[in-house]
Amino acid sequence: MPTRKKLSARSPWVEVATTAGDWEVLDPDLLLQMFARTLWIRSFEEYVLELAAEGLVHGPAHSSIGQEGGAVGSILPLRGDDYVNGSHRGHHQFLAKAFGHVIEPKSGALPEITEDVRTVLRRTLAEICGLADGYCRGRGGSMHLQWSEAGAMGTNAIVGGGVPQAAGFAWNMAHSGTDAVSVTYFGDGAVNIGSVLETFNLAAAWRLPICFFIENNQYAVSTPLAKSTAETRLSGRGLGFNIPSWRVDGMDTLAVHTAMTEAVEHMRAGKGPTIIEADLYRFFHQNGPYPGSAFGYRDKAEEALWRKRDPLVQLREHAVARGLVTQEEADAAAAEIGAVMREIGDGFFEPVAGGKPGERRVVPSLWPDVDFVDVGIRGDLSELDGSRYEEAETFSGELGERRFIDVVSDVMARRMETDERIIVMGEDVDGLKGGTNGATRRPLEVFPGRVLGTPISENAFAGLGLGMALDGRFRPVVEFMYADFMWVAADQIFNQVAKARHMFGGDSKVPFVLRSKLAAGTGYGSQHSMDPAGMLTSAPGLRVVAPSNPFDYVGLMNTALACDDPVVVLEHVDLYSSRGTGPVDDLDYRLPVGKAAVRRHGTDLTVISYLSMVGHCLDALDQVPQVSADLIDLRWLDRASLDWDTITTSVRKTNRVLIAEQGAVGTSYGGWLADEIQRRLFDWLDAPVERVHGAEASPSISKVLERAAIAKTEEVVTALRTLVS
Repeated sequence: MPTRKKLSARSPWVEVATTAGDWEVLDPDLLLQMFARTLWIRSFEEYVLELAAEGLVHGPAHSSIGQEGGAVGSILPLRGDDYVNGSHRGHHQFLAKAFGHVIEPKSGALPEITEDVRTVLRRTLAEICGLADGYCRGRGGSMHLQWSEAGAMGTNAIVGGGVPQAAGFAWNMAHSGTDAVSVTYFGDGAVNIGSVLETFNLAAAWRLPICFFIENNQYAVSTPLAKSTAETRLSGRGLGFNIPSWRVDGMDTLAVHTAMTEAVEHMRAGKGPTIIEADLYRFFHQNGPYPGSAFGYRDKAEEALWRKRDPLVQLREHAVARGLVTQEEADAAAAEIGAVMREIGDGFFEPVAGGKPGERRVVPSLWPDVDFVDVGIRGDLSELDGSRYEEAETFSGELGERRFIDVVSDVMARRMETDERIIVMGEDVDGLKGGTNGATRRPLEVFPGRVLGTPISENAFAGLGLGMALDGRFRPVVEFMYADFMWVAADQIFNQVAKARHMFGGDSKVPFVLRSKLAAGTGYGSQHSMDPAGMLTSAPGLRVVAPSNPFDYVGLMNTALACDDPVVVLEHVDLYSSRGTGPVDDLDYRLPVGKAAVRRHGTDLTVISYLSMVGHCLDALDQVPQVSADLIDLRWLDRASLDWDTITTSVRKTNRVLIAEQGAVGTSYGGWLADEIQRRLFDWLDAPVERVHGAEASPSISKVLERAAIAKTEEVVTALRTLVS
């Protein structure tokens, strides 16, 4: 007969509850802080809902009324150098952290609404209303609130999207000689999101000081928790990752404070991540000023039961019972914050001329200037001032024949030598003597502690890298083993990395480098062979480089690692084993952003290409010598960095264009480029722009079908001969 042994989790899982005695001995100043901050947040939220009912909030108004106890109780134990981030429902956490940054301690009395507190209220409300004075200059609204100075690192509209970034903050903290901690807030709906679970695993494996704070408010929009998961005690998720977990009544501010105090002690001691699940309730619907019962997914009796446990009412009752404030003083405090909110609002809005009685609108001068619409998508590159730019033709150092993959490895090691902030991470980068292709061989030899092998979890470690970059103490270099894996991490790459600077107002530097290889022709099939250039360059916040030879790789990577914008460095596996001209020992030069290279000069045709197709185009031109062509190696592919001066000069000379790329037509980069050339240079073209590209299908495993799906020298030769004929 088989034997069975009962197993137990390695980490503790506890439920924390308070008693009447706990409230009686609670530090009076702490209780007053809890009451005041909760009152201020409640009044702020109620005023936001009033504005939403008037139509004065454009977009959602995700109120947190009812959930303030979780935010206030958990943030009070934090220090100024601790960070928080959150989800689309994050007003309460943002305000709680911001208040902590500006409140002046006052023993024996409620904290005062100082000018600094008024500023927090005004700028937060301005942001929610989309006004220029908001923390993100009106771009973030209700869902994207960031004030880095206060440690409020950004709320996020993608469910679970901000969780990996909080792990990046925690990594920086743990490796900067501090005992600071990171707290990421998310709801019950996010607990089943892959990026959240991936980050649980990564944080536990790396023992990061991060608290995963689950606001279990019982509903994901209208779907009750029991319909979403079989285990409704969501803190139980932590046991599978060996993360100590606490479950607590989120309507009990003191219980939350107790659990967070214990969790913070665990994290500051270097013991790794924690999970806190706060069981609480949003009094209103997912969005707007109506209760959930108005939409039929909750009933009024349920809502009434939860309202009896209102955290604000509890705090007020305890403060009065302890004799810390009188009923009249509590009423006066409520009246004061209400008056402050109305005063702030009166400065934002004015009567609509000829409108209905009481109808208001935003004072027009308070809106952001429409010319601000694209400002801050990327930086101004001033960080590159003083760069030493070189080209192979004028290079003063020693050149020699170099293997492409060797310069990939060598230049990264050189930059890690000169910049201690650079950290390399990705799957298998710390093994196989330099990863699957040898790209990290030299960094591993000289800086093994800064080459981090990750779990197979692109969402988690890409988002972690973004958090590292936003914090700024380190510069992450993230490697995706294959370009197709960008789609596994599409949220982090396209929704987070690409949008972060612009979304949070335009000032957030994002020094993030993503390396990835294109592997068409290697037999790895449909899910490992794509050229992502066309998709990547549709995201305005990304800069994209595509080196075609060893010399350029060094200069382009150096520029990418000095840039404060996110840069994707594409590498073709065909180039790794190739040899070409490269630097022998000088690895410190850069190539300028937005400068293409003309690899061959001619008069009949402008051929435009990038990566390994540049070499195929050179071979094809050798085979069709009757075509005299300029061959432009783009090097920089993104819209902002494209070298239109070089393209325009060539097209005005040749009057014909051929764009050559290897990848599939559906995700083509050349489709956009051809359209843009014809828009800009139509008067100089004697014929439509011609294109060489792969098939519609992704490359297959079969050698012959794979070859049929991609473009190489032969396809360019065919196009050239067609042009000749």
